[in-house]
Amino acid sequence: MKVVIAEKPSVAREIALLLGAKEKKEGYLMGNGYQVTWAFGHLVTLAMPEDYGVTGFQREALPVLPNPFLLTVRKVKKDKSYVRDLGALKQLNVIDQLFKNCESIIVATDAGREGELIFRYIYEYLNCSKPFERLWISSLTEKAILNGFNNLKPGKDFDGLHQAALGRSRADWLVGINASQALTIANGSGIYSLGRVQTPTLAIICKRFLENKSFVSKQYWQIELEHRKEFIDFKSLSTIKWEGSKQAEDALKSLQRHGIATVIANETKTVNEQPPLLFDLTALQKEANIKLNLSAEETLNIAQSLYENKFISYPRTGSKYIPEDMWVEVSKLIWILEEMEKFKGVVAKMKIGRLNKRIVNDLKVTDHHGLLITGKVPSALSAKEKAIYEMIAYRLLEAVSPICIKEITDVVFQVIHYDFELKGIKIIDAGWRAIKGSFSDEEKDPIQDLPELKIDDEVKIKASRVLEKKTKPPALYTEASLLSAMQNAGNQIGNEEERNVLQEIGIGTPATRAAIIETLFKREYVKRDNKLLVPSEKGLKVYELVKEMKIANAAMTSEWELVLQKIENNEENMANFQREIEVYTTTITHEILALSIAVENQPEFICPRCKVQRIAIRDKLVKCKDENCNWVQFRNICGIQLNLIDLEALITKGKTSLLKGMISKSGKKFDAFIVMNENGETSFVFPQKKKRR
Repeated sequence: MKVVIAEKPSVAREIALLLGAKEKKEGYLMGNGYQVTWAFGHLVTLAMPEDYGVTGFQREALPVLPNPFLLTVRKVKKDKSYVRDLGALKQLNVIDQLFKNCESIIVATDAGREGELIFRYIYEYLNCSKPFERLWISSLTEKAILNGFNNLKPGKDFDGLHQAALGRSRADWLVGINASQALTIANGSGIYSLGRVQTPTLAIICKRFLENKSFVSKQYWQIELEHRKEFIDFKSLSTIKWEGSKQAEDALKSLQRHGIATVIANETKTVNEQPPLLFDLTALQKEANIKLNLSAEETLNIAQSLYENKFISYPRTGSKYIPEDMWVEVSKLIWILEEMEKFKGVVAKMKIGRLNKRIVNDLKVTDHHGLLITGKVPSALSAKEKAIYEMIAYRLLEAVSPICIKEITDVVFQVIHYDFELKGIKIIDAGWRAIKGSFSDEEKDPIQDLPELKIDDEVKIKASRVLEKKTKPPALYTEASLLSAMQNAGNQIGNEEERNVLQEIGIGTPATRAAIIETLFKREYVKRDNKLLVPSEKGLKVYELVKEMKIANAAMTSEWELVLQKIENNEENMANFQREIEVYTTTITHEILALSIAVENQPEFICPRCKVQRIAIRDKLVKCKDENCNWVQFRNICGIQLNLIDLEALITKGKTSLLKGMISKSGKKFDAFIVMNENGETSFVFPQKKKRR
């Protein structure tokens, strides 16, 4: 009997159906010589400090450097401590029995670094020594799964992948646990979180935010001219940027009196614009954030759902290319799109026999190829799933279409002694841009038709105006631009040789960047302001404390990502990497513990319930220090955060000032006082409406 282990039950059911394992058992399916079971993500994880005898936050215990690292059943938070997840324990016992009684194992967890680690942790924790093979597939279609089972790969072929996953997991543990505990101890109150990738990402957001806020905008003025020739209207803009409005107005009057613009330069060039490559996960997340306002995590979850329903290939890919042997499948996928009303007209115009092979590159395909649709026509999709599917489908059609040929004309006019520039863009062959009918990136490169213009031609000034403008600060990050910054973090390295090596590495991986961004939201370090990412006071405080330290250095994290890639390719040793991380962890732990953090002078209040013990003031709540009293007051009430002045008024006088703009459960705004009774219980008191005379 062979045991197949998948990453989640839904995938296990698909595999079991194809293998003929239809008999349902507790925690697995059986039949035709197979037992198909599943994990629920990480059933086994690295043990926590308390498993090594380190409880609470102890300065003298840091840094915690496990040797060896221990594994434990996944834990969940219950009350104030962590306990073993009973559901995970139950499924792990099922897997243990299956492993003990089988001949061999087939690993069918997701084909990537994290999927490999999920299996290996289970395998090691159960002390299993049975031989195993790997199912390595890029889609969950019937054809892909059956082909994968006919071409199972030896488990040892993925030892490099396992070592890289292990190195990443241990590095995150060492840095995250020790740095977080050190900062919490150094601060003296509140719980703080730092991380190997999380903190450099926070630093990127905070640095840009502070640059934006400190930017001093300067006014300047330009003159815009309107022209008309051969029944074509077009505009030109002055090359001079005047620092004063009066200077610009004086120049405008001179120009209006002159009334004629003369062509002094004219250059026309033909530009071949290559089609975009296929999406990798990061590119898809960026596009979905810009076009659909979806978060990186939302996009990943939608793509994962489409993958599990067999509509697209494996989404956690870092490649935008396909291997040569997949090229024959592309035309079949395009014909499948023709069956859909949305794409019928577009596909009909494509020359299937003359597709652009730019996406074919064996050397640039990593574990998985670029995102593709599959041979299964989608049905019953939600609106967001439909939008993401169509995004991937359109990108495939664009990627294999011909180049777009443009004719770009740059012209310079002279009026008196002032120069004016204008640009004309003419589409010679739309090529791939005809797929969606978008012929230009309007913000960067607006299309403007020009008449024929030759040197010394004179053109009348039809209208003219002064434009008042301001220099713009560095834009705050959106999730799309943050993903780009994370992806290109290696570009920050000063050494040109190292920068060239690391320019495509970045921090995090396509599969983990969404989770890193979400962690910053959960820690309340960052919040959303429409599409913009803005650091909170807590986030800025953490940044100010660690910004000069190595833990906030995105370039260093990029270097580690490169080492992890080399470990995956069996070019580097994981043990050496771990030793480097341990040295680094020791350094940053001592750096953080040595911080002199000025604790804000907080007022001391007596508990309003027990009237004896003092209360502790935290970011989210205030509470009695006596566990038996257990009085708690949350600081965020209907969207309004109680500041120290209001807290003092509430606890000592029993009533806050009038709090404006609170939001009810139904979403309506209201104003109210918060009052407290003798038992420390709070309620609203609404202001009396003034009577009309």
